[in-house]
Order: sequence, then structure tokens, then C-alpha cells
Amino acid sequence: MSVVRRGPRAVAVKVVTYIALVAVAVVVLFPFLVGLSIAFKEPRAVFSYPPTLVPRTAATGTIEGVDGAVPLFELPDQDGTFGLVEDGVSFGIYIDAANPAGEPLQLLQDEVERTDRTVVVDGEDEAIFTPNVDGAPAELIRLRTAIGARFQNTDDPSDVVVGLVNTAVPAEEVSVRARNFGDVLDRQNLSRALTNTLLVTSLVVLGQLATSILGGYAFSRMRFRGRDGLFLMYLGSVMVPFVVLIIPLYQLMVDLGWVDNLSALVVPFAFTAYGTFLMRQFFIGIPNEVEEAAMLDGASRWRTLTRIFVPLAKPAIATLATFAFLYAWNSFVWPLVVINSGSTSNFVLSLALQQLGGRAQDAINLVFAGIVIAMVPPILVFLLAQRSYVENAAGTGIK
Repeated sequence: MSVVRRGPRAVAVKVVTYIALVAVAVVVLFPFLVGLSIAFKEPRAVFSYPPTLVPRTAATGTIEGVDGAVPLFELPDQDGTFGLVEDGVSFGIYIDAANPAGEPLQLLQDEVERTDRTVVVDGEDEAIFTPNVDGAPAELIRLRTAIGARFQNTDDPSDVVVGLVNTAVPAEEVSVRARNFGDVLDRQNLSRALTNTLLVTSLVVLGQLATSILGGYAFSRMRFRGRDGLFLMYLGSVMVPFVVLIIPLYQLMVDLGWVDNLSALVVPFAFTAYGTFLMRQFFIGIPNEVEEAAMLDGASRWRTLTRIFVPLAKPAIATLATFAFLYAWNSFVWPLVVINSGSTSNFVLSLALQQLGGRAQDAINLVFAGIVIAMVPPILVFLLAQRSYVENAAGTGIK
């Protein structure tokens, strides 16, 4: 038995690899985290600076002797949290006449009294004010007056501070605004678009699975004249760009009367050459002996397909279902062409989100809430089908 020794170099390579993978994962996930954060924020918190990933909102609280909740702030050079109890108050900024270099004081106008005495400062006469500061009279000189606010300490209501509102830092608290999703579903009519998208996507996925399984089985197991040539023509349709098909496909929808109808989003995409090719390649890999044994036991082709081939092809079916779901769910160009812009009852999510982006520019949080709603189903489908998808990818190289 050989022993594999891992030296410092191998460990270093492994550590660097994991660090690189984590860094790439953070870069990839960061835009999703930002979008998810905005979807749970209040409108005014979206553009707050500095930006935060955790949804926050301005904190409010109650102060003894004050009715109702008041906004909370953190004041410079002050300990604790203060509530704004009165805005638009007039106050003055004063200095001690005996010590002009000392710390300035901010006092309400009704807390000071002007005297008849003056003092010369920089060649100009300045009036002397005599407020009651810390319980003792003082002689102050007023530097200037301003309009500000009166704050009270939430823990000690007797601690009152007067200052400018723009120098106070609003206190914040974590606030998850989950009702953004209810608002965007109800008020912005996104619920109807979500229902239409689920219906269209489900029918497209079922249609592609049914036609691809039947077509793949026919092209892989049934022999008929012109089979290979017909398959090459069918497969060649994959190379035709969709933009080339838009005009003739739209004219066909006009002739059928399906314009501005959900049928136009389902029927043309219930058939897929890629899905038929995928199922054919998987069915070819199943040994002929399996089918021959079923035929000897008296099983029909339909029974052989449904009881043997379909269960064995679960990884391929899951892969095809995932691709079909993502294509139908994210389809935008064709719904934009065939569904009238005023027919909101036939909108799918891609059209509703486009309209929401222009209509709710002042509520970016609602736009991101709609985006999150549109992202969740594809993510869940991929996570649920991931195991089968990996099995199918791994099994393609095993013979």
C-alpha cells in the first residue's frame, strides 16, 4: 500500500486555491447581496452614505415628558443618545469674556440676558451677556446666532443640549422592510405577471420535455427512411438566429389570432431541436440489449419508453427541464414583440419589471424587490436539479 505524502508545497497550493475560490465567490455573490439588501430597505435608506449591506433606518425613541416618539441622534463631544425634542429654535454661540480662547457655549436666546456693559474685541464694542451657566453667573460675548434644535438625553432628560441639526449624526437601527415585496406584488400588479410567467414557463417546460423525449427516442431507436437526413435538418435549425424568425413568427401569430395572447408565448417554444438532440444522444448510450429484453417480454415501444428509457434518462431530463425553465422564465424579446404594452393582464415578469423600472424610479427598493422575486424561482430550480445536472454532465464521458 502506497502512502501519499503531502509536503508544505502541496498544502500551500491547496490553501491558495481555496483563497482564490473564496475570493471569486465573494466577487460573484456581492451584486446579489447588494440587490437583496436594497430590496429590504426603506426608500430613503437606499441612497444613504456610507452605504451598508445590512438594512438600517433612522432610530426613534421616547423621552420622559415628551409626547410621542422622537428621532434619535448622536451629538459630537457628547456621550449617549439624544432625542430631537424641538426644531427651529434660536440660539447663540458665546465665549467667556474673561477667557476668549476657551470652549464656546451654545445657549438658547431666552437663557441669556443682555446687559448695558460692553467690551472691546478686535477694536469693536461687543455687548456683555449674563446667562446662568452651571448655576453661576458669567459674562459672555456672543459670537453669532443660529437656528438649530434642542436635544435631550434619552437616559437623563435633564441633560439638554442645543446645537445644529446638520452636525448631529442620526442614530440607526436594523430594520428589515419585508412589506416591500407585498407592495410590489399588490400595488404594482406584479402578482398577475408572476402568475402568467409561472403558467407559461410550466407549459413550455412540459411541452419541450414531451416533444424532446418522443423525438429523441424516435431518432435514436426507430428506423425509417430519411431518418438521419431529417435529423440533420432538424438539428440545423439550432443555427438559425432567433432575430431572423421574429418577423415570420409574428406574422404567423397574427394569422392565428394569437397576438397579445399567452398562447403565443407557449406553443412556438414547446418544440426544441436542442432538447431532441440531447435526449437522442442519451438514448443512444443505453445498450440495445435492454430494449431487446423488454421487447422479448412483450413490452410495446410506448411501455419500453415510459418504463425503461425515461427512468434511466432522469439526469438528462432534469438538465433539459432546467434549461427550458431558465429560457422561458427569462424570455424578454419575444414577449415584448407579441404582447401589447397596454395589456398588463398578459404581462410576464420580464415585461412587468421593465415597466416597474420606469414607473418606480423614486422607489428603487421596490424595483429590487421585484428583481429578487424574479430571481428566486430560477435559483431554486437550479439547486433542486443540480445533482441530476452534475450526474448528466459526468455521465457523458462514461461508456
